[in-house]
Amino acid sequence: MSLPLKGIRIVAVSQYGAGPYAMMHLADLGAEIIKIEDPSTGGDVSREVIFYAKEGDSLFYQAFNRNNRSFTLDFRAPEARRVFHDLVTHSDAVFNNLRGDQPRKLGLDYEALKAVNPRIVCCSLSGFGSSGSRAAEPSYDYIIQGLTGLQAITGDPGTPPTKAGISVIDFSAGFAAAMGLLAGIHRARATGQGCDIDVSLFDVAVSMTNYLAAWHLNRGYLPEKMADSAHPSLVPSQNFPTKDGWIVVMCNKEGFWVKLCKELGLDELLKDERFKDFEARFQHREQLLPILEQRLMREPTARWIERLRGKVPCGPIRSFSEAFADPFLEERDMIWEVDSPVWGRIKVTGCPVKVAGEKGPRRAAPRLGEDTETIMRDLLGYSPEEIAALRRQGAV
Repeated sequence: MSLPLKGIRIVAVSQYGAGPYAMMHLADLGAEIIKIEDPSTGGDVSREVIFYAKEGDSLFYQAFNRNNRSFTLDFRAPEARRVFHDLVTHSDAVFNNLRGDQPRKLGLDYEALKAVNPRIVCCSLSGFGSSGSRAAEPSYDYIIQGLTGLQAITGDPGTPPTKAGISVIDFSAGFAAAMGLLAGIHRARATGQGCDIDVSLFDVAVSMTNYLAAWHLNRGYLPEKMADSAHPSLVPSQNFPTKDGWIVVMCNKEGFWVKLCKELGLDELLKDERFKDFEARFQHREQLLPILEQRLMREPTARWIERLRGKVPCGPIRSFSEAFADPFLEERDMIWEVDSPVWGRIKVTGCPVKVAGEKGPRRAAPRLGEDTETIMRDLLGYSPEEIAALRRQGAV
């Protein structure tokens, strides 16, 4: 057995967040990621992101780039294009997360590379995609959350527009791009023909509105901010205060509602016609929720978790430090340790995709240009004289 993506090689012209996030998880699953970095600018801009940045490295960069190989290439140098095409010849895909208009201008699309390698898959992840009137505009997660209405429905009623606490669109778009790229490689290996794959933050965010969009587009439903992070239609499914904190409870099946009432000692609610089913509970939520809140506030969070866990979907609302003190993280192998020449042994979040019987590579993100020499010699077959000439010319 081996990791499922062993034997796949991807040349990645990407930096910062969404793109490297996609490539990192493919590398975790066995793909070889050759990360192209511009030596004239110090490489990936995330190497300088505060907090915790030094010596051309940062913990931000380490969080996104483990298991990659770094290859320095200055596209402005005359011989750089030849080196890049040699890499393409030996690869399955070229990935980038540039502005939507840039891949074609820089020769990173299938039209430009099919003569070099007809099987090459060219995947682009951008703010607005490679087509349409906004292709040339730069954009980021926060902007997209605002444009697609997500900030308008996040947070408590009456509060200003609010973004999610993490870059949820970046990360989701990274997974979408990885999926699209693998789909392209799968077809190319079957047919011998590559293609362009176009993924955008905007499209991914719109896709993620999902059932809310279906309600709005077909029946004019307008989602709004819900108190206590409540679900827009399921009651009870929200945060509740307890004696010493908060708990989230989600009754998305009638059976969970029955068990919740029994565990709370509120059996009488099961006989109340106002709360007999999903629709009734939604219509009478103003009467139901105070009853549940009053009951839950009588006991501490831990006590309710002890009673409800495994019976009703629930969990404590934790602080960030409390969340990362959970021993379940170790059970699921979600905290990895890697050795960095700059930072020493560091901890990073692990890969969420588990392959039975396999444990993937766990290498720290590379130093700038760390693998350039090895790749030119072992993969491209360049002689020491050719490599020295390329260095003199500033191509690598």
